[in-house]
This record gives sequence, C-alpha cells and structure tokens, in this order.
Amino acid sequence: MNRLIDPIVQYLRDTRAELQKVTWPTREEAINLTWIVLLTTFFMAAVLGLADYLFARLFSLVIR
Repeated sequence: MNRLIDPIVQYLRDTRAELQKVTWPTREEAINLTWIVLLTTFFMAAVLGLADYLFARLFSLVIR
C-alpha cells in the first residue's frame, strides 16, 4: 500500500515546496496586469472584428 501512497505524498510535498518559492505579484501588480490583459483582448477583438467586416464586404463585392 505504501508503494502507491508514498509517491503521491512526495509529489504533494514537492509541489508545496515549489509553490513556496514562487514570487507572487502584489495586489496592485495583479490588478494592473489584469487591466493590460483586458485592454489587449478588447483591442484585438476590435481589430479582428473590423478585419472580418472588411473581408466580408470585399467578398460580397467580388461575388456580385
């Protein structure tokens, strides 16, 4: 039974030790990075939406 449980326990201990080594961002850094991600996502959505619209218009003119 220990042959099955020991590796799992060791994995969990190692995982906990690695997580303690992580440098976590401050609350302010996390908020700023979240804003950057959101703004980038909305900007790229607008750019891709515009490109989609323009290509649709172009193809509708070509197909006529």
